[in-house]
Amino acid sequence: MVLHLPSPGFVSGSWKIKVVIIMSSSHSFHKSPLSNTTTASVNSDSTSTSGVNVYVRRRNKRPKGITTTTTPTHTHNKKFGLPDIEDFAYKGPNELTQCIKSEVSLDVTPTESEIVSTTHSIESPAHWVETLEGIRKMRCSGDAPVDTMGCEKAGSTLPPKERRFAVLVSSLLSSQTKDHVNHGAIQRLLQNDLLTPDAINNAEEETIKKLIYPVGFYTRKATNLKKIANICLMKYGGDIPSTLEQLLLLPGIGPKMAHLVMNVAWNNVQGICVDTHVHRICNRLGWVSRLGTKQKTSTPEETRVSLQGWLPREEWDPINPLLVGFGQTICTPLRPRCGECSITELCPSAFKEASDSSPVSKSTKSRRNKKL
Repeated sequence: MVLHLPSPGFVSGSWKIKVVIIMSSSHSFHKSPLSNTTTASVNSDSTSTSGVNVYVRRRNKRPKGITTTTTPTHTHNKKFGLPDIEDFAYKGPNELTQCIKSEVSLDVTPTESEIVSTTHSIESPAHWVETLEGIRKMRCSGDAPVDTMGCEKAGSTLPPKERRFAVLVSSLLSSQTKDHVNHGAIQRLLQNDLLTPDAINNAEEETIKKLIYPVGFYTRKATNLKKIANICLMKYGGDIPSTLEQLLLLPGIGPKMAHLVMNVAWNNVQGICVDTHVHRICNRLGWVSRLGTKQKTSTPEETRVSLQGWLPREEWDPINPLLVGFGQTICTPLRPRCGECSITELCPSAFKEASDSSPVSKSTKSRRNKKL
């Protein structure tokens, strides 16, 4: 706590403590034991060593018989810290810490790169190498929709800068949309010369809606597409953001899309792109679980964090198209084709969902049994 005296000399009833601080180029911080605030002392321009008068009440070294009367100051305690990994994935860099706009300073503030790179040590599942190799053999035919119409195929004949924007647009439209529907929307935009930031920014939103229909949530996506085009023009010179954090700030872009764009457009693998197929298959194989439990992950983001905890980094990029195609052809959402799968002996979910997933509901079966 800082006490201000009316004059630099000795004042009856008070003690003046003169502290000489060797100043450096950086600020030195002194924290009062009675206050939650931190006071920074800045070196003067006159001398490298300056005398700074600090008036602090000290509990242990206060002279006997001396009392100081102070007026208590009211401070509001604010909690601040790091968000969960899910919150970080959707928020921008300014949301990492809730800084109090006063003289409070943190000694150490974690950076975004440190948060992203923090992974928990997770034991790899048994026989994962054999399982992955078996899936690769089943996928060698390349007959899945993702192999010819995936987001990474968007704008493949365009120059690098335009192709990056095409990949971003394709990723935005891919949410809740099948590959062939998304591919058709991209082709229509390309045929109408509406696959550049400048063209989309100048186009009518109603025109964009008609061209991208019937992708899921096409109305909202058309609005976000206009906003993204404007941001790319204003902030990135007609190109797209080159960092994960900047991509996540774009309207309508989530972690799955951001990682896909980083992998495909910038050839910069920052993490695993986890969509509904990767999320479902990893849980069926028992490859992922909630942190500290054996329960299945409930969101693709939980799956990404768990999977990155043990999967070798060189597998982060190819795992997405591999499992997406596997999920489109064999390990389907409903009635998976376990009879055609070659890794059923390694899969803990083999034939369980296939036998339970019957076109005839359980209620219908029970009614039939009652009649019999």
